[in-house]
Amino acid sequence: MNDTTGTLDEALERLHLSGPERDGWLSNHAPMAVEALVRHGQAPAVHRWLDHYRAKLEDMPDTDSPVTERNWREALGDPRRIADWTAYFGRETAERPWRDVLAEWWPILLPGIAAGATHPVIRVGHSVRTLLAGEPTAPRVQELAHALGYWAARHQPLPDLPTLAPAPSAAAALDAVPAVAVQSGGILDRLTQLTGFPDWPERTPAGPDAARTALHELVRASTHRYATHGYGEPIMLVHAATAPNAVLRTLPALPRELWAPSLAAAWAASAAVTAAYTPAAPAPYTPASATAEELFERAAAHGDDHTIKFTDTALDIGDATALAAARRAIELNPPAR
Repeated sequence: MNDTTGTLDEALERLHLSGPERDGWLSNHAPMAVEALVRHGQAPAVHRWLDHYRAKLEDMPDTDSPVTERNWREALGDPRRIADWTAYFGRETAERPWRDVLAEWWPILLPGIAAGATHPVIRVGHSVRTLLAGEPTAPRVQELAHALGYWAARHQPLPDLPTLAPAPSAAAALDAVPAVAVQSGGILDRLTQLTGFPDWPERTPAGPDAARTALHELVRASTHRYATHGYGEPIMLVHAATAPNAVLRTLPALPRELWAPSLAAAWAASAAVTAAYTPAAPAPYTPASATAEELFERAAAHGDDHTIKFTDTALDIGDATALAAARRAIELNPPAR
């Protein structure tokens, strides 16, 4: 975390006056984007980027009634309770260690990983990465509360689906995901058309470390796939990689017994996004000629929030195909205006 100026904390304090959505359902990507910008040495650009993004922010919605230990089940998945859930996790993380709160709620929230087109879990992943990297300052802990609150309010389990033929690798499994029949409309319309996912991994991972290895394989495969398939829906398909990477980033803060179910949920999220938006055929791509640092500088200058976050994930993988995928995202997604 290359932040010696307090820029991230300042940015988060600005953003915590805003809600996690706008126009009823579009996600506020700013907390995730500014974390990635700071991490990759772009702290001087953060406040300027936020000034530009400000038009996309809306105030935090009004509270309704407090979420409590007694009534949280009825509030789970109710987007009208976003402010109530945020306040609940604000109290929880103020009174208890943030790791304890995360460990308690992660298995509750994990089945709803598709919530908000996977943006809540991605926001949690960025938050946890920051908390693990340095001092758990008040704005950074509050950011986790905001992320968890958003996830709880938008909690959305995927439908029960049949398991299809096994696949020998994450890349093969993504290739075998059946595309939804009607590739139009929003993600909610598309998720109702899911027919099943390939059986991957073919065997239950032999322990937490094997689950982590398989999850890394999934992030690598979904990042690589964007280079050839991202053109199908350049914005939405970034989530096939950034959602499982958010889970991977969270693993070190979780009890190891949660790593295997985290892999299963991450696979479901990546497969669901792939099914919802994948094009019929791959397309050629141009290898990246820039270094990783140069690519992120280009993404930051490009300014699009999804492009910044996807490039951040691609740099986690770091190989030539991942860097080519980052270049493809910069080419495909419209720059911020």
